[in-house]
Amino acid sequence: MSKVDGIDNTTISNSWIAKNIQTNHGPLGALYPDVAWGMEGDTPAFLSLIPNGLNNSERPEWGGWGGRYELYEPDFSKVKDGRSIVPIAPETREIWTNASDTYIPFIPNEYGRTIRKDTTSFEGDKVTLWRWRDDFQNDFAGRMDWCTLSFEEANHPPVPVLSHPNEVSVKSGELVTFEAFNSYDPDGDNLSFLWFQYPELGTYKKVINHGAAENIHKIFFTAPEVEKEVTTHFILKVTDKGTPPLSRYERIILTIKP
Repeated sequence: MSKVDGIDNTTISNSWIAKNIQTNHGPLGALYPDVAWGMEGDTPAFLSLIPNGLNNSERPEWGGWGGRYELYEPDFSKVKDGRSIVPIAPETREIWTNASDTYIPFIPNEYGRTIRKDTTSFEGDKVTLWRWRDDFQNDFAGRMDWCTLSFEEANHPPVPVLSHPNEVSVKSGELVTFEAFNSYDPDGDNLSFLWFQYPELGTYKKVINHGAAENIHKIFFTAPEVEKEVTTHFILKVTDKGTPPLSRYERIILTIKP
C-alpha cells in the first residue's frame, strides 16, 4: 500500500503504525518491523478471508478488503523491463487479475450531515484495495488491542442487521427501501451508517441516485426504468464510535425487472 495523493493517508503513516501496532501492544506488536520497501504488499491475499460481511472469497469480482479481481487474459505487452524480479512471460489463459474501480470517497463533515462526498474522483486497479484502507487498518489496530486489553476495555466490531433479505427484486419504477434499524454494537457504542451503490458490480452500470441521507439507518429510492432484467450491488457500512472505530458491512444484490 502506497501513499495516495488527494486522500488522508494517516492510517499507513509511520507514526500511526508506531502508536497503534508497534508500541504497548505486547510481544506481537514489538515484533512488527518498520516499513522498508513497501507497506504490507502481500496482505491482500489474507484480507479477503476476514468475515466482515463484505468479503466473499468465492466471488473475487465482488470486491472487498483484499481488492477486486476479474477473470481475463492480461496484456503484458506494455510492461517495462525491470518492473519485476522475475521474467514476465505472456499469459496464455484467463486468470483472476486486477479490476478497476471509479471511486469518490465520503469524507467527514463538521457541521450538518456527518459525511459528504469528496470533490475528487479516483480510478484504477489500486482503488479497489485502498478504498477500504482505513477500515482494515483500524481493524488491525483493534485486533492488536485484543492482545493486551480485557474484553471490557477493548473495542469490538458492530453487527449490521438488515430488516430484509440480502437479495431484493423489484420492477422498474417501484419504491426500493433498505433498512437496518436493528443493527447493534456489542460494546454499546453509538453507530454510524453509510449506504452506497457499487456500480461496477452487476449488469446495471449506471449510478442510482437517491434523495435520502446516506448516513441514516434507512434509505429509499425509485428503481430506474430498464428494458431487461439487471442487477446491481448496494453496500451498507456500519461503523462504531469506539477506539479505534471498527466497521462491518452487509451486501444487498438488487434485481430490477422491466
